[in-house]
Amino acid sequence: MISRQRTVLSLLFITFAFISGVSAQEQTVPSPQSVLGFRPTEERTIADWNQITDYFAKLDVASDRVAVRNIGPSTLGRPMIAAFISDADNIRNLEKYRRISAKLGDPRTISGPAELETLISEGKTIVSISCSIHANEIVASQMSMNLAFELATATDSETRDILKNTILVLIPSSNPDGVDLVANWYRKTLGTKSEGTIPPELYHHYAGHDNNRDWFMLNLQETRNITNLYWREWFPQIVYDVHQMGQGTARFVIPPFFDPPNPRLDPLILREVGVIGYKMAADLQAKGVKGVATNTMFDTWWHGGFRSTPYYHNSIGILSEAASADLMTPITITRERLKAERPARGLNSPLESSTSHPDPWEGGKWGPREIAELEMTASRTVLELASKYRTKYLRNFHALGTANLIEKRDEPEAFIIQAGQPREETISRFIEILTAQGIEVHRMVEEAWFAEYRDKRDEFHEMPLGSFVVFVNQPQKNNILSLFERQVYPNRLNANGEAEAPYDVAGWTLPIQMGIEYMPIWAIRDEERFRSSVKKIENIDEARAVMNLRSAGKPFANLPNPFNGEPKIGLYRGFTSSMDEGWTRLVFDIHGIKYRNIQLAEVRNGIKDVDVLIVPSESEGTILNGLSAERFPDEFVGGIGEQGIANMKKFVEDGGRLICFDASCGMVIKAFDLPVRNVLSGLKRNEFYNPGSIVRLDVNLSHRLAEGVDEILGAYFINSSAFEVTDRTRVRTVARYAARDALVSGWMLGESFINGRSAVVESDFGKGKIVMFAFRPQHRGQTFGTFPLLFNAIEK
Repeated sequence: MISRQRTVLSLLFITFAFISGVSAQEQTVPSPQSVLGFRPTEERTIADWNQITDYFAKLDVASDRVAVRNIGPSTLGRPMIAAFISDADNIRNLEKYRRISAKLGDPRTISGPAELETLISEGKTIVSISCSIHANEIVASQMSMNLAFELATATDSETRDILKNTILVLIPSSNPDGVDLVANWYRKTLGTKSEGTIPPELYHHYAGHDNNRDWFMLNLQETRNITNLYWREWFPQIVYDVHQMGQGTARFVIPPFFDPPNPRLDPLILREVGVIGYKMAADLQAKGVKGVATNTMFDTWWHGGFRSTPYYHNSIGILSEAASADLMTPITITRERLKAERPARGLNSPLESSTSHPDPWEGGKWGPREIAELEMTASRTVLELASKYRTKYLRNFHALGTANLIEKRDEPEAFIIQAGQPREETISRFIEILTAQGIEVHRMVEEAWFAEYRDKRDEFHEMPLGSFVVFVNQPQKNNILSLFERQVYPNRLNANGEAEAPYDVAGWTLPIQMGIEYMPIWAIRDEERFRSSVKKIENIDEARAVMNLRSAGKPFANLPNPFNGEPKIGLYRGFTSSMDEGWTRLVFDIHGIKYRNIQLAEVRNGIKDVDVLIVPSESEGTILNGLSAERFPDEFVGGIGEQGIANMKKFVEDGGRLICFDASCGMVIKAFDLPVRNVLSGLKRNEFYNPGSIVRLDVNLSHRLAEGVDEILGAYFINSSAFEVTDRTRVRTVARYAARDALVSGWMLGESFINGRSAVVESDFGKGKIVMFAFRPQHRGQTFGTFPLLFNAIEK
């Protein structure tokens, strides 16, 4: 009787669902609103990370289309999650489809054409959509819940096809700590003058906005978690990175991107990026959305971003940038504001119609609902294409990896990291960085002979036992070449002869930044025997054993503390969210160096109980004036002011050591009346320009701060400084930019302005000392080669 009643009730439920147009799935799967109490992306609402993960946990339980996985802790210990969304059968067989994608990502594992066709026939397009890596670009993290609910409940044929043919790996945010920080700040300031402002601290614990600049270096826990998910486990064919941008420009910027492309990108990747971008634009246009721009602002030159790194793994990387509101508070954009917007690459004005921007938006209300509508439509476009052209995406993915296994005469066969170098811990970290992103590294167990010059392939030189080898012809060939080769950025000038700024940096060659000796290998004597003799590094402790280093114990373990006796270090930290300060903390933390932050109040009231004060790279105006009282609460307002300058001077006069980086040096030169000037100050872009490149330093080895440092170093120059010392009795030069051929990797216009100029200087002041770096010696935690100069400046 009970069974019969249940059957009747079930039939009644199904009949009601059919009549009302609501599926049984929709009846049982909780909506975001039912869990949160509001619909995500509504104005002046915000869900924090606990609420977001709680919703996805409930979705996981309620829907057989969703499986949520913890992919590792964030920097501050919050759980990072990925929601796998597909039809129920695919979700039950996730491991099967993961293995298929992994095999397609490495053609060497496929036995032949028959297996390949089976894999393509059975496989699913793996698509990852990641939201809100920049936590102030908050809307996507809220939108992710709406997208997940829609896919978990919709019954239309288009959604069913998407679920059948694709597996979506949805990352609600790749910066959970930042989502909480922004959510808490927004709630705290709602209804006040500060509503909609960015929090007065970095919205990633170390990197702030630069957390999207870490995708080949892997300094950050979040980057490592997602890198492992993507390039060691799932090998997605498409990665969509959802962003926001400034308020007064186009409403939505999507691919294709602006020039120049990186020459190491396969043309097929660029074409596929363009196809998806144009389809997004067409779908948005069909909905009547105005202000959508393509072929503007963002290029495909640089390696280290979330959407650009997939290119080097044979995947399609998509970026969208929606115009921002004031966090979750809507704003009104006037036509006058749009008219006043500065031209961008490929977009003269957001009010101007062009082929890449055919339907301008002329202003009006703009808020989270409008942003979310763009992001939802774009996400659906990606999934629809991935579903409809499933076999083509899988076949192309395999073909790209296969092409990378073919030897080309204009490419080296391998790169060698020579044995016997003094900085074994740095080499260990370098090898760990490579292997963590899926690059194969081998160790030499026998001596071998190599040709190290492209035009002298018959001249062989012996390489010692214990060296490490990275063969180029791997599925990730373009990743290897892009990390090891020196970049040569094209000389792009406008009609006035001014340098056209790239989206990010121009050069990044990783072993040079890290101060590691390596060489390309163009031929190998007795190659077949050599390849059979080398041993693949399976974990970092194998590499460490070769160098007689102790076991690391865990991935990316701390490096040794460089100091014999620990100095008392103070690191200045205002409320202006200095990324340079954050990267400095990271460098100290990964070396186990003790320090404490010196806040505004302490600088204003007197600096005590530290031996060394470090001022990261910030402009004089930012350090002196800080945040404005117009938008921020009193406790965050202002800078160090004149009293802070006086206290810094007293600190040094009494025997303290002051160290400043790059932009902060100008304030110190002025305040301490030092006989130094920045020769680049005031130069125009048609005279000098260096947007981010590796330059050569010549080090004065007779100076005590050069102890243990190489005579020639690669330093990172990013719109940095060059010093002219006018009184050498007061100021001593530790290192100079090379007198000629200073550019090592990247682009520099007007090199003669820095040739031979001082790059690191030291001066006495009272009982103390001042050390000034014209560049950033710890840039983005990447420049291991110049870390020793910084450590010496702190200790000696």
